[in-house]
Amino acid sequence: MSVYTGEQLREISFPIGGIGTGCIGLAGNGRLIDWEILNRPGKMRCNGFTHLLVRAERDGKMLDARVLQGDYTGSGTGGETTGIYRGNGGYGYGFGPYRGTMVGLPHFKNTVFSGEFPFADIDFSDDCFPGRVTLRAFNPFIPLDAFDSSLPAAFFEVVFENTTDEAIDYSALFSLNNLLPFATTVNEHFSEKGVEGIFMRSTALPEDDMHYGSLCLLTSAEEAFVQEYWYRAPWFDSLETYWREVNTPGPLHERAYAVETRDRSERIDFDGEDMGTVGACLHLAPGEKKCVRFIMTWYFPNCAAYWNEPADAGLDPQWRNWYATVFKDARDCALYAAEHSHVLYLRTLDFKETLYRTTLPASCIEAASANLSILKSATVLRLEDGSFYGFEGCSADSGCCEGSCSHVWNYAYALPYLFPELERSMRDLEYRYSMREDGSVSFRLKLPLGSGRFDFRACVDGQMGGVIKTYRDFKLCGDISWLREKWPAVKKSLEFAWCPTNEDEWDADMDGVMEGRQHHTLDMELFGPSSWLNGFYLAALKAAAEMAELVGEPENAEKYRALFERGKKKTDEELYNGTYYIQRVDLRDSSLLERLNRGKPLVGKDTVDAYWNEETGEIKYQIANGSCIDQVIGGWHAALAGLGEIFDHEQTISALRSVYRYNYKKSFRNEFNPARLYAYDDDGGVKICDWPREAVKPAIPLTYANEIFCGMEYASASHMICEGLLSEGFEIVDSIRARFDGTRRNPWNEFECGSNYARSMASFALIPSILGYTCDLYRAQLSFLPKETGDVRGFFSCASGWGEYVYENGRSRIELHEGRIRISKLTVPEGTFEFGNGLEVTPDEAFIIS
Repeated sequence: MSVYTGEQLREISFPIGGIGTGCIGLAGNGRLIDWEILNRPGKMRCNGFTHLLVRAERDGKMLDARVLQGDYTGSGTGGETTGIYRGNGGYGYGFGPYRGTMVGLPHFKNTVFSGEFPFADIDFSDDCFPGRVTLRAFNPFIPLDAFDSSLPAAFFEVVFENTTDEAIDYSALFSLNNLLPFATTVNEHFSEKGVEGIFMRSTALPEDDMHYGSLCLLTSAEEAFVQEYWYRAPWFDSLETYWREVNTPGPLHERAYAVETRDRSERIDFDGEDMGTVGACLHLAPGEKKCVRFIMTWYFPNCAAYWNEPADAGLDPQWRNWYATVFKDARDCALYAAEHSHVLYLRTLDFKETLYRTTLPASCIEAASANLSILKSATVLRLEDGSFYGFEGCSADSGCCEGSCSHVWNYAYALPYLFPELERSMRDLEYRYSMREDGSVSFRLKLPLGSGRFDFRACVDGQMGGVIKTYRDFKLCGDISWLREKWPAVKKSLEFAWCPTNEDEWDADMDGVMEGRQHHTLDMELFGPSSWLNGFYLAALKAAAEMAELVGEPENAEKYRALFERGKKKTDEELYNGTYYIQRVDLRDSSLLERLNRGKPLVGKDTVDAYWNEETGEIKYQIANGSCIDQVIGGWHAALAGLGEIFDHEQTISALRSVYRYNYKKSFRNEFNPARLYAYDDDGGVKICDWPREAVKPAIPLTYANEIFCGMEYASASHMICEGLLSEGFEIVDSIRARFDGTRRNPWNEFECGSNYARSMASFALIPSILGYTCDLYRAQLSFLPKETGDVRGFFSCASGWGEYVYENGRSRIELHEGRIRISKLTVPEGTFEFGNGLEVTPDEAFIIS
């Protein structure tokens, strides 16, 4: 669903911001909510009284003025957060809605929200307002252009359509609150390079203060006006005065106050905080449609690891946002954005339209698109050198689970395809800062950089996933020098599996099967081999063999392949029960715990205490004979990376069918779940683990067995599509998106351990899965083998270009939109074609197979 009305508007918060800049949420009714621009999350925070307003006048008489919002969707009892620094300002639950939401001003009765990320459109209409109004909001999102996709900015268009029989003068007013500390705010009108705007700053803060920064709001309209300040006064005087002024025809008059410098502790309350307004005017003939544009930017350059204890002595605890290295303040950024706004809009629109033309059901396109918003949320940061860093998700006011967590970001397939240089920067940081001398890799990266390693045991899926991702990232960019640079660390991380200093003895006997203690993304450990974690190991071995050949180590390549073959054989023979893959473990053997009782567990005083169930005489938190959603996930990663088979092909298909049969629930109304409630009542979804009636379920099973994780569901659905189980995969995606329909959950916030959760970007893998797309830029090889029959088209990308693959009437063509791609070998439904020294595909003309 891309169109939302009525009750579906309630939960919407559409993130608008750049990669690593933080964002502002556009609510379903048009409010600006969730102000997360201060280098940390800010769910449910508003910047009081900030809003857009529209007016209509004719012959010097006001016809109507109303806030560009729909009906209020919150609680009538109140409880809104009223500001970023200002506490609740005396408002809260039991006081009615906060006045700064602008609920008390006339607004629009009818609201329709259309969201196709990165664009959101809201159509407003009301019998009292002459004409129709549409608000469009976006931030540039351009594949391979990390610079322009990382602007700390929100772009708005207000489109007026005169549906009357007479000419009307329309105006749009954008009022912004200077959210910097009280009584030190300065709002400055500027006119420069064809724009009019307000630059907002504070006189109180030194440049190294964590709250130091600025805001800017401008318009490029030919006829514009600026009011630097609303009337400063207590009680309700400011809003009363503002409403009188906006209902007076013509521009708002200028109002200025002397710049004052007070200690930031001096609190002076202004009704309406400290607002400024930028307005734009248009004259429309009957039936005419025109728009005005606004750009809002923010600049808060100073970051710190507020979630950690103070950094080591001598290490600077602060660093600067990447955008602070390329812009000097919010006005500088706003002027850049205004100068390039038309091109940024067109390039972003081109990407959106190309993505939405992909031959997939609407729910799959929405899933792939909506979760791209995670890259524009407070979940992610760009460090001073531009490197990419991500939390797992967001709590209300802090990042949730630090450190670009490798076992979560394993699933996030949007970044490697759309911004491969940023994805590679994650490998760079991981292997530089998180690796122990013997090859153990911490699954969390500590900030500030140089703070030392995260002090916990290594994680199988995270560490082996790093090997697979390095191979994938190399193929997407083709940069052999980058691979050679990473290879010593990658090799060491792989060989840690059998390293004598591996305290968890993953594969101590080097038989290709992990039998030791295995930490994983569900936060505890498995004891004994499972296809789930061993699949990561097998895929890593296969990827490492390929990389070893490329860097000139054939002996290692042979060793890794032999180990892979041994492990694959044992996995297929010993961990497959005839229907699906399992974990082999003797739950009653406490000696497993005693032998591997090393290191502090996540819970409990030691391993035995954490895992032994004295009442039942069993090891806790295991899969045993259960059907696990990720039982063949190693095969999914391998398919997307072009690595070939990891498990027996027929057994893989049977395992995926079992996930659909046993784990997928069309309704959770009769399902037991003692854990976090991500699905309930008539929601559908895929449980992390379930046990068929004939299977013995552990007394206390895998930690999150009864939960559902969107990212794991997408991985499973995408893998089904890769293997030709299209209807099953599509149905699972339908059930996920039905949960996020706006009534109970935000369509642009597929949460897990926090909001805007990184794992949900597994949904982007639906695109290459349906196209059967793989690439190897080093060898200049591309492959498109669509899973759908008939005509197909879809978005594709790699590090050197992006565009659209089309298969129509039995012929393939590549339409490149940006960049250049050299092809020496192309595999498509018509066959495999080789082009000698290679040919170059450019945006100048489509490349057609003939």
